[in-house]
Order: sequence, then structure tokens, then C-alpha cells
Amino acid sequence: MAPSPARFGISRRVPEGRLHALLLFVLAMLLLDAVSAVSAQGVDATPFSQQLQALPSASYADKETLIAEIEASGHPQSPVVLQALLDGRLYSRESDHRVLIVEDTQDGYRAVDALDESDVGVVEKGDIKKIGVNNRLRGQLRAALARLSLASPDARVRADAAAQMIGQRDAETEALLRARLVVESDADVRELIETALAVIDLGSEDAATRLEAVRALDGSLQPEVLNRLNALLATSGDGEYAEPDAAVRAAATQAVKNIQFKRDLYAKGETVFFGLSLGSVLLLAAIGLAITFGVMGVINMAHGELMMLGAYTTYVVQLLMPNHIGLSLFVAVPAAFLVAGLVGIAIERGVIRFLYGRPLETLLATFGISLILQQLVRSVFSPLNRTVITPEWMSGSWQINAAFSLTYNRLYIVVFALLVFAALLLILNKTPLGLQVRAVSQNRNMAKAMGIRTEWVDAMTFGLGSGIAGVAGVALSQLTNVGPNLGQSYIIDSFMVVVFGGVGNLWGTLVGALTLGVVNKILEPATGAVLAKILVLVFIILFIQRRPRGLFPKRGRGAED
Repeated sequence: MAPSPARFGISRRVPEGRLHALLLFVLAMLLLDAVSAVSAQGVDATPFSQQLQALPSASYADKETLIAEIEASGHPQSPVVLQALLDGRLYSRESDHRVLIVEDTQDGYRAVDALDESDVGVVEKGDIKKIGVNNRLRGQLRAALARLSLASPDARVRADAAAQMIGQRDAETEALLRARLVVESDADVRELIETALAVIDLGSEDAATRLEAVRALDGSLQPEVLNRLNALLATSGDGEYAEPDAAVRAAATQAVKNIQFKRDLYAKGETVFFGLSLGSVLLLAAIGLAITFGVMGVINMAHGELMMLGAYTTYVVQLLMPNHIGLSLFVAVPAAFLVAGLVGIAIERGVIRFLYGRPLETLLATFGISLILQQLVRSVFSPLNRTVITPEWMSGSWQINAAFSLTYNRLYIVVFALLVFAALLLILNKTPLGLQVRAVSQNRNMAKAMGIRTEWVDAMTFGLGSGIAGVAGVALSQLTNVGPNLGQSYIIDSFMVVVFGGVGNLWGTLVGALTLGVVNKILEPATGAVLAKILVLVFIILFIQRRPRGLFPKRGRGAED
């Protein structure tokens, strides 16, 4: 007998056909909910998720299997998870066993989900447990990451992986590189793979293979290549060469010479670049001094302290913008110009305007002002050096090849100095202020007779030169620590640049700054930093004996003043 519908709480008045339809509808809804739940989990239902969840409780032996399975899964998060595990950043949360990638930041331990890198926020250290690895697993992780990187769709990732494999001579690496060489389409990556394989072939028992490898490596700038070729030419205690074949030794000797020549050439290029960056700093430091000294005849010994104020302005701006360090420099440049410029105008209106025509007294007065500014900064910020953070976009270096790279902070400073120089030229040549400055510099009395307010021009000129000194301080804050004595390191060099280039001549200041910067960096490796400065100073003294007006002497009616 069929059970009565009343037993299920269903009224007898509901026909059986409708009851069956209702049951089918409920069953369909349950199935739909199940499908929706699986869809909502997305990648959580994949084997990758299961492998990830198994990592925290797995033994070291089981972790070897899980790492291999994660590598083979093809999941886009595989390299991220394996790298975090290798770096010791993969954790499991005790409360829900969720696997997290954790970073130790100033705000605490910030975590993202290892499965999809969704933000988890700050976690307590006691709530998470690191997923440990041993040396065997670290080796497995490095090999797995190399294989994944070598198969990456991004050519730069593949190039980095191939470069890291140069010098690895195990059979697994060789097989991986040869397999990748067959399908690799990028020329730069192919060259790196061929270099790695040639280094491996240096260990071949066949002399012809070694000779071919040496020829393939001739001219390569990879550090491991030079090390391996030198190892072939090494001799033992009884005079025996590591490389027994004479033809291979001869080829290796020539290859080492060629590589060393190229590396020396690039080293000289780096020295010139460092000299240009130093010259750019000297240009920023001296260009304001060239204006005030050339137009007003004022020897401003407080110029270095105005640079110091610009550097401290950068520090304060970063304190006010802790979450926007990348933008802070764009705010610091105009802020430093205004701060240093206003202080410069105050110095000119308060002290210097009473001392025109008495250069020795202006020197002593501005020297006293420099001591006052230093002590003021010590009282406000303490005598300790302050570190200004370098924005991320200025960090790192532009790696042109394995032997030559340009640091971004110095490269940006070179460009910045040239932009400031161009802007100053436009101001002096294309604006009414520039016309008046040039008129006052050539003949002050005539300019005053023509109705030019020379006192106003003096104040604006001193403010402009001081503002540029503040901008130079912003650049210096990216190269050195910010302290009360920051400006003292550059004031003498700034005067040397101005005198060497020609007083009051901006083009002379540009040429003089870049020349002295490059010469200084060329001399430093041979003589040391202190002796290099002394030699540069002696050179300038001898040069001024021959050309008292500098490289580009001032011309015009005021040239004799």
C-alpha cells in the first residue's frame, strides 16, 4: 500500500500529479544550488586548491610531492605560491587553516590569500604559522621556479630565468635548456640559453666540444663566463693547466682578453656616467650661485645652507605624505624652491643690501648666516641625519647588459638638472625679469637711470638663485643623508665651478660643472676622493692663472667691473 500523503504533512486535496511536479521542482532547485555553490568556489574546487590546503600539515616528504603537483598544475598562482614558500612568506592561519602570503610591513603583518591574492588585511603573528621547508625542498623549489619561469609567456621572465641558469651544470638543467632552445623564439632569450649551454659544454670530455664552447662564449659579458674561462687557464701546484688541450687554452686566453676589454670599456662608461651625475649635482648647486655672484657680486657663503633647507623641505613633505612617497618629490620641488627662495629674499633684504660693494664683508656676514641656519636646523630637527625615502620609480637600475647599468636616481638627477638649466635660460632670456637682470648685470647705474628698480631686481635675483639652491637640495636628498652639514660639502665645489666656467655665464657653469664632475670621478679610483679634490683645485688655480675670467668670460659694458 502506498503511504498516505498525510504522513508527510501534505493535504489530501493536492492532486498526485501536482505533488510529483512540486517534488521535481524542489529537487531541481537543490541541484541548482549545488551547481551554484561549486561555481562560486571557482578555483577553490580545483586540485590546486586541495594541494595548497594540504601543505601546512604535510611532512617534508609529502611536501616534495605537493610541490611537484603544484608545479604541474598549470595554475597561474603556482609561481607566486612556490616563490612565497621559498622566501618563507607562506603561512597558515590557525583559525580557519587558510593559506596566506604574509609581508612584514611597518603597519604589521599584512596578508593576501595565496589562492587568488585577495587582500586579507593585517593579521596577528600569533594567529599564523609558517609553512616550513628544508634545504632539500629549497633546491626543489628553485628548480621548479626556474622551469616555470623558463616556460613563462613573458620574454623578460624567461630571460631572467636563463641568466640565473648560467653556471648550473647539472643534467636536469641542461635537459631543460636544450628543450627550451628548440621552441624559443626571442633572440635575447636564445642567446642567454646558448650561453648557459656553452658554459655546460666547457665541462665536456671532448676537446672539440670545449673549443666550440669557448668560441661561442667569446665576447660574452656574463660574470660566470669569465670565471669559467679563467678556471680553464688556472694551473695547479705542479704547473699543470686545468685545460689539457693547447688549442682550447689559446682560444680561452683570447676570449678572456676580448671579454676583459669590453668590460673595461663599459666600466669607463659607468665612470663617465657617475661623473655626469656628480656634475649635474654641482650644476644645480652652482647655477644659483652663478646668478647671485655674477649679477650682484655677492659671495654668498650661506648658499650651502639654502641647499640644506631644500633637502629638509623634502624630508618634511614626506612626513606629511607618508602614503604618497612616489608623489612627494613632485610636491617637494616647488616647496623647496619657495622655502629657500623666501629665506634668500629675507637674507638679501635684511643683511646683504647694506653691504653692496664690500665683498669681504658680505662673505663674513653670509658665513655668520650659514652658522645661524645650521644651528636653527639642529634645534628643530636635532643634529642627527635624516633619511629621505627614495620613491619606487627612482629605485633600482636600468640594466643595459650584464656589465653596464645606470642607476635610476642618478639618471633622473641628470635629466632634472638639464631641465632646471633650460628653465633658467628661458627665464633670463624670455621674461621681463630676465631682461632686467641682464641690464643690471651689465650696467647697474644705466639700468637705474632707465627706470629699472634695481633693488627689486636684486631681491628677485637673490631669491631666484636661492630657490634653485633649494631645488638642488631636493636632488641631494636622493643621494645622501640629510643633515645640518649637508651644504658644507658642496659650497667650495660650487665656487670652483663658477670661477672655472666664467663668473655670471650660465653656459660656462654647465660646462664647468660637468667637466669637473667627470674629471673628479676619473681621478678617484687612482688617487682617492680627497686627493682627487686637491688635484682638481690645483688644476683650477693653474687654469685661472692663464685665464682669469674662466672658460667663458663675461662680455659687455660690465665686463670690467
